[in-house]
Amino acid sequence: MQTRRNGFGRVLIAVYAVFALAATARSLVQLVTRGAEAPLAYGLSAFSAVVYVVATIALAVRGRAAYRLSWITIGIELAGVLIVGLLSVTHPELFQRDSVWSRFGMGYGFVPLVLPIVGMLWLRRVRR
Repeated sequence: MQTRRNGFGRVLIAVYAVFALAATARSLVQLVTRGAEAPLAYGLSAFSAVVYVVATIALAVRGRAAYRLSWITIGIELAGVLIVGLLSVTHPELFQRDSVWSRFGMGYGFVPLVLPIVGMLWLRRVRR
C-alpha cells in the first residue's frame, strides 16, 4: 500500500526538505546582509521558506489534518510561483532581486514550478 511516507512520497518529502533548507538559508542571508536593497523579493524568499518548511512537515506527518495542511501549503506554493513568476516577468521593476519564485523558479531550474504540481498529483493519488 502506498502512503505519503514511503516510495515516491519519501523522495517528495526529501525534495521539499532540501527546498525548505535552501530557501530558509537564502532568505536569512539576504534579509540579514541586504534586506533594505530588495525587501519585497527577500520577504518573498522568507515567505516561501516558511511554506516549504510547513509543507515538508505536513507531508511527513500522518493524519487527516496533515493531509489537508499539505494541500493548503502546496496550493499556496503553486499560487505563489504563478503570481510571483508572472509579476517578475511582466513587472520586473517590482523585484530588484530574485526570489525563489521569481521568473517561475528559473533560478532553481523551474523546480519551484513543477514541485507543487507533482506534490498535488501525489496527494491525489495517495488519498484515502
